[in-house]
Amino acid sequence: MKTNQAIPSIIISLERSALDRWGQGDPSGFLEISASDVVYFDPYLEKRIDGLEALTQYYEKIRGQIHIDRYELLNPLVQVCGDAAVLTFNYVSYTGESQDRWNCTEVYRRDDDRWQIIQTHWSYTQRV
Repeated sequence: MKTNQAIPSIIISLERSALDRWGQGDPSGFLEISASDVVYFDPYLEKRIDGLEALTQYYEKIRGQIHIDRYELLNPLVQVCGDAAVLTFNYVSYTGESQDRWNCTEVYRRDDDRWQIIQTHWSYTQRV
């Protein structure tokens, strides 16, 4: 089992790998690290998505439609509590001349020695 000092690096690495794939239109990076009982919120949806099967169906509708030239994962913070870890960060994506700013919270759970997302919440960042 990894020490608590290593956990933030592991969680941030999992998130970056999934975001790298997301920016190329591949949501599978997130699906592969999501637990079967994952719940998901984002501002494009009226209500929460419950479970990996429903999240997979949602992501399949947008597969290949997202392209992000580059992104910044800002101010990542991982708070560890036993077999749970909460990752919060600010996200800025750049596509051509446009940029989008987001806040994100991901709750991870350790099952055996594997960390999986059990809760995701994306929201828009207030523009200054």
